[in-house]
Amino acid sequence: MKARKSPCGIPRSTQHGFSLLEVIAAIMLLAIAFTALMKVAGASISLSQNAAAHSEAALYARSLLDTAFVTTPIKPGSTSGRFDQRFRWQLNVTPWSPTTTTSPNTPLQLYQLDLDVMWGPPGHPRSAHFRTLRLASRSPDGLNPGSLQAQP
Repeated sequence: MKARKSPCGIPRSTQHGFSLLEVIAAIMLLAIAFTALMKVAGASISLSQNAAAHSEAALYARSLLDTAFVTTPIKPGSTSGRFDQRFRWQLNVTPWSPTTTTSPNTPLQLYQLDLDVMWGPPGHPRSAHFRTLRLASRSPDGLNPGSLQAQP
C-alpha cells in the first residue's frame, strides 16, 4: 500500500509537526524556567551588593581603628560620627583587664575598642561589629591616659 500524496506532492507519512497543545506546553515550560533563572540572578545581585557593603564597612572600620588615638590620648567613653552619607559609626572605649590581676602601678593599660558600623534604611538597618585592643601609657594621676608612641 502506497502512502497518499499531499497537494504539494510530498507523501503524507513524512509530514511531521507539533500540535498547538505541544507548542503551548513548551512555551509554558520555558517561561517557568526563565522565571526561576531571573529569581536566582536577582538573589545573586542582592548578595553581591550586600558583600560589597560589608567590605566597604570593613575598610572604613579598619581605617578608623588604625588611626584612633594615634595622636591623642585614649579616653574611655563613647563617640560616634559618619564616614559619609551612607555609613555611620559608634566607638566605645573601655579599659580592658585580663582575667589575671595586674599591679595597679603598671605604667601601661590595655583598652578595648568596640566599633559598630551601621548603614541602610532605618526600617532595615545593617551593621558590622569590630573589636580590637590598644595599649596606652597611664598618666601619673591614673585618670587621663596618654597614647603610647611606637618604638622604631
